[in-house]
Amino acid sequence: MGSKAPSWSDQWGSGGFGSDHYEEEEKKKKSGSNKMADAKAVASAGMDKAKTAAIVSADKAKTVAVFGAQKVKSGTSAGFKWVKSQYQKRTSK
Repeated sequence: MGSKAPSWSDQWGSGGFGSDHYEEEEKKKKSGSNKMADAKAVASAGMDKAKTAAIVSADKAKTVAVFGAQKVKSGTSAGFKWVKSQYQKRTSK
């Protein structure tokens, strides 16, 4: 039942097997598979571009995070030094 052979109506009806119309349809079906392969290739290229953009964005985010962490570290260090100096001023009097 699931054979790929043309049915009786395809062979003997209008536009059936052997007619010019039938051959054009077969060519369209075959070119459709090429279109699918082309679409897959374009989609794959698009995914490659997206992956590249994501990697670049991740690198930028990592750089910003590291820079932010360094600012927090230096700010915290400066804050502790200020508190320590204030404490020493009060206790040394």
